[in-house]
Amino acid sequence: MDRGEFVLVAALMLLAAFGLGWLGCWVFHRLTRVTHADMAELDRMAAALHLAEETRDEAIIYAQQREAELTGKLAETEAELRAAMEGLRAARWEADDLRDRLERAGG
Repeated sequence: MDRGEFVLVAALMLLAAFGLGWLGCWVFHRLTRVTHADMAELDRMAAALHLAEETRDEAIIYAQQREAELTGKLAETEAELRAAMEGLRAARWEADDLRDRLERAGG
């Protein structure tokens, strides 16, 4: 094999390698290309995610409002309980005082 044949064979091998590389790249991009159907599916999923996030935010706000409302009712109920206990304590004290007076007066 003389020099001219060697150059020709090397050139053909390089051309074949370039062609195979280009063909492989074209096939790879053709197979991994995003289609319009895929984009529509991604848009639908994004819309569903956005709706879910809005629903979650509304649920969080509702839960916080409900918690504040129930905390207020609990504080109000505890205040009423304290007032009732104070009234009961005062009534017991007064009843005991009246019993003592009656026992002293009757005895």
